[in-house]
Amino acid sequence: MDTVSQTGSGHAAADRAAAAATFVAAVATALPATSFWTMPVLVAVSGGADSVGLLIALRRLVPAGLERRLIVAHAEHDLRGAAPADREFVAALAAHLGLRYVWRRVAVRDDGGDEGLEGRARRLRYDFLGETALAHGARHVVVGHTADDQAETILQRMLRGTGLAGLGGMAAARELVPGVSLLRPLLGLRREAARGFLESIDQPWCEDASNADVRHARNFIRHEVLPRCVAGPFPAAAESLVRLGHQASLLAAAIRSAADHLLEAHASRHADGGIVLRAPELSGLDRHLLAEVFVALWRREGWPQQGMTARHYAALAAVVGDPGRIPTRAAATDLPGGVRVTALPDGWLRLRRMS
Repeated sequence: MDTVSQTGSGHAAADRAAAAATFVAAVATALPATSFWTMPVLVAVSGGADSVGLLIALRRLVPAGLERRLIVAHAEHDLRGAAPADREFVAALAAHLGLRYVWRRVAVRDDGGDEGLEGRARRLRYDFLGETALAHGARHVVVGHTADDQAETILQRMLRGTGLAGLGGMAAARELVPGVSLLRPLLGLRREAARGFLESIDQPWCEDASNADVRHARNFIRHEVLPRCVAGPFPAAAESLVRLGHQASLLAAAIRSAADHLLEAHASRHADGGIVLRAPELSGLDRHLLAEVFVALWRREGWPQQGMTARHYAALAAVVGDPGRIPTRAAATDLPGGVRVTALPDGWLRLRRMS
């Protein structure tokens, strides 16, 4: 009996070790192949299972002697009473792992803005991460979003109404602030993978009670919508949403590339610093692609996009797509952000930011 028990215990230990190694290997595969540890790396840790699992995996991956380059960052929101306990948990974990630790209390309720509590908390958290990365010379900020978070994000954007780019969900990597990239190495892993990893090494984590509050849109999708889909006629709902997002992001990237190419081929710099678009050469293109050309122009020139809506870009595309709508004499229209569009007699358009 003792031999069987010891054998079974040995198999269980081996299985746990294998599960842990699999998770760490998956994180390693998702990191940049070269030069990742040449500069400090900031990892955002809330105390939840996803970020704690990510932190411990990164701690196992950091090369010997470079441990000081891995920095733990924690944003303490003022939205719930358990926040100080989470901060203390993350601080103790960082100390146990021998890592540097920084934190900031994020006053979400006191901050202005009209994006709602969820959006405001997200914005302030990323502001903190970007500022902290710059202060410590970090090139990468790593966060623990999983494939489940991706599925929830895509479905939430679908229900709110989004364009093709928004349907692509969260990017695995993007610029957070100039010189600093935001990485999501768990985006290809399900949420249970991080929890399984932590259980295999007997590592506790914090459970955020506010995540059960279905009055928040994401929690409603997480606890009410997706579970019913999975338990009902759509057992692979999360995987299907992630796959849809991947396909949408590929298509959006292709359209963006085409728009950039068209802009490069049919636009030139005017003597006054503005842009001249040879509109008649583009008039036969699909209106949606024409609108993307103007989006590409605004992006390339760094013109303010906050006030520009799909309606503005569509109106510009309509003018290009119908040469008959272009005035025969010079006429100007002012757009949000101080951009003036002037129709030239030859059918070309001149666009210049006036302020």
